[in-house]
Amino acid sequence: MADEHESSSSRREFLLRTAKAGLAVAASGALGLFLHNRKPRQPRAALTPTRRDLSVPTPAGTPEFVLVRGPSPRAITQAAIRELGGMQAFISRQDIVLIKPNIAWDRVPQQAANTNPEVIQTLVEMCYEAGAKEVRVTDVSCDEARRCFQRSGIAAAAQAAGARVILPEEHRFREVALGGEVLDHWPVFVPFLEADKIINVPIAKQHSLTRVTLALKNWYGILGGQRHRLHQRIHESLADLATFMKPTLTLLDAVRILVRNGPQGGSLDDVRQLNLVAASVDQVAVDAFGVTLFGYQPADFRYLLLAESRGLGTTRFEDLKLKQVNL
Repeated sequence: MADEHESSSSRREFLLRTAKAGLAVAASGALGLFLHNRKPRQPRAALTPTRRDLSVPTPAGTPEFVLVRGPSPRAITQAAIRELGGMQAFISRQDIVLIKPNIAWDRVPQQAANTNPEVIQTLVEMCYEAGAKEVRVTDVSCDEARRCFQRSGIAAAAQAAGARVILPEEHRFREVALGGEVLDHWPVFVPFLEADKIINVPIAKQHSLTRVTLALKNWYGILGGQRHRLHQRIHESLADLATFMKPTLTLLDAVRILVRNGPQGGSLDDVRQLNLVAASVDQVAVDAFGVTLFGYQPADFRYLLLAESRGLGTTRFEDLKLKQVNL
């Protein structure tokens, strides 16, 4: 009996050793395959600070800042670009153009939480008429992106004009050294790093944190990661974003504005119909004008003063060569 017990114990020990050896070989092989396939991650310190300066000067003899009022979003958008010298002054043949609306919220156009879809469709058409190779429309939404793109009406409007609509998929972000005071390294949505020209098209809205959200705040929609962390130093982060991203054009949608319960709104009682767009190559000036729609002055906003102090634009929009058009 003792010999049988010892033989049984020996067999168990042999099987256990064999199993352990097999696991060790498998683990070693898996580790080797992992190390072979893994791409080395570039150290943060090795990333060179990036700037996306896609600005184009306003043609000589044309206004530097345009305000257009009228009942048709299409007509006032066309007039604003025409007064600045026409889209062909900013978009070259074969350009890949990215149009950046606010598509943050699961809301319909009448709720004024997202950029007016007719404004976006008109800009896409004008870019193609100027010779653009491709026009892309995208944003990094706060609510579920597919739902936001559909309910806002922007996806359908952009596609009807021939644009490529890009959803913010998680794998399409790249860590970038922005070199800012707050925004040092941050994941940026890759389409914003690839475009030849970018048109920023925010909607004018009340905001619970910054009081209003306009062009500079709209750049939050190029970022991935935990964006709420930036709220602790919101003014510096907005100035950092404006330093990193200098668009080709900025067009402020104030067809409808959200005056309360922003940035996502909900009630039609919080919406005012202004039938207005403002356009300029100076994104700081556009924001400086935009705050006046809510009864504020540019000096009330530290992020605007920071952006101006960095030479990113002027808060004195009224000192620019300004033209107002009523259709």
